[in-house]
Amino acid sequence: MVFPVMYNLIIVVCRACFPDLQRYYLVAWLVLDCTSDLLYLLDIVVRFHTGFLEQGILVVDKGRISSRYVRTWSFFLDLASLLPTGVAYVSLAPHTPTLRLNRFLRVPCLFEAFDRMETHTVHPNAFHVTKLMLYVFAVIHWNSCLYFALSRYLDFGTDAWVYPDPAQPGFEQLRRQYLYSFYFSTLILTTVGDTPLPDREEEYLFMVGDFLLAVMGFATIMGSMSIYNMNTADAAFYPDHALVKKYVKLRHVNRRRQRRVIDWYQHLQINKKMTNEVAILQHLPERLRAEVAVSVHLPTLSRVQIFQNCEASLLEELVLKLQPQTYSPGEYVCRKGDIGREMYIIREGQLAVVADDGVTQYAVLGAGLYFGEMSIINIKGNMSGNHRTANIKSLGYSDLFYLSKEDLQEVLSEYPQAQAVMEEKGREILLKMNKLDVNAEAAGTALQEAMEAQLRGLDQQLDDPQTKFARLLAELESSALKIAYRIERLEWQTQEWPTPEDLAEADDEGEPGEGTSKDGEGRAGQEGPPSPEGPHGHSPDPHHQLNPEL
Repeated sequence: MVFPVMYNLIIVVCRACFPDLQRYYLVAWLVLDCTSDLLYLLDIVVRFHTGFLEQGILVVDKGRISSRYVRTWSFFLDLASLLPTGVAYVSLAPHTPTLRLNRFLRVPCLFEAFDRMETHTVHPNAFHVTKLMLYVFAVIHWNSCLYFALSRYLDFGTDAWVYPDPAQPGFEQLRRQYLYSFYFSTLILTTVGDTPLPDREEEYLFMVGDFLLAVMGFATIMGSMSIYNMNTADAAFYPDHALVKKYVKLRHVNRRRQRRVIDWYQHLQINKKMTNEVAILQHLPERLRAEVAVSVHLPTLSRVQIFQNCEASLLEELVLKLQPQTYSPGEYVCRKGDIGREMYIIREGQLAVVADDGVTQYAVLGAGLYFGEMSIINIKGNMSGNHRTANIKSLGYSDLFYLSKEDLQEVLSEYPQAQAVMEEKGREILLKMNKLDVNAEAAGTALQEAMEAQLRGLDQQLDDPQTKFARLLAELESSALKIAYRIERLEWQTQEWPTPEDLAEADDEGEPGEGTSKDGEGRAGQEGPPSPEGPHGHSPDPHHQLNPEL
């Protein structure tokens, strides 16, 4: 549908504004018009045979497809775009291409085609640039056609702003008319270069409209619709498919698996499904993030039997732990014998419990159901343990929420009563399913009680050594404090003792000389080293210390 829609968007408006173009190539236009209309009709026929997804499963029944298609707005737009307006050529002559303006109603098909091509291409950035340039060209093309039509309405060559008089040499050529109009429109919309000043009201209105369009275009391109920002916005909501596609190509993954990867990304983007909700809401305040998550996911979590009648605060914390995941048709969610580390809640789609051959179906699970809850709760006597007991396969595209065992245990560690209630509910469910070994549960309970008794005995045996060790530690601290006080007292006492330099000075002063007598010498000689009694005539009392009690 890209060719017929682009043909009507680009060529029809050009034919309507350039009469010579319509007149010179009339036969070619009639052939292309008929071809375009046939493709439009063929598209309607194809849509009556195009399946749709219901609960993630592709519906191929023609009756249901037709019934659904005729009740959509697309069907009425498709019919309106194929109204036989060309019959009016008989009365209005074939030089009236404006009768085909109703073909513009199929423009949504062009956008849909671009979205699908974007998910398939291996060069998404180059595709973005090409698509952006195509939009710019289409805007300038339409503006140039309107400029030429306005110039013809105001008469060519009447002033410097309108298109020159075709009677002048060179300006009568069709190619010159289009290129001049396209150049003039480019100058106006890009605000580059000097353009003639308008003289009439129609010219002023046209220039004002173009200036506003140019401002909006620049703001759009340079702002939120730039290539980088578009990629950033898409990456915030959808996984980056360019890296994955480049990886599978470099690693030479077979084409069948490459096709599955592309289809999975295409399904997410076309149906606006997100897999990174936690990253999107991470910047919100914690309380507000919890309220948003509760409003979205609490009804889904409340359907799980083991979570019913739980505290509201517990459910709020569990909601924040839910992780969305989308599975492709034929993909296994879990296989028999796998170790269960998470439970699943079906949000949308259908899953089948199949045999080991992958074909025989035992049951079909729909939206609102859940499985794997017993593998994340440690229940004594569970005969299946934490291993999966069935093969679960997605029949179509299925949207699931999964809750890991680690996240559940982290939340339940703050709610011991809720954990006991959930374990009791799990025992009741296992009893109904005949998968609870009562003897093993009793043996496990007895073993746990015996271990608790041993722990209590060990605690009592450790009390005496702990008491003795505490006393020894207290005595050691007291002795260390006493020694520290004694050392400090000795340091203060030794500071008052004379040093060797003081003794030498005293000896020099006591030598015999003029006016000295032997008695003085004798007295000086009698002076010896200081007695251990100290300079104050009393000996330090080793028992003179601070009271240990202090």
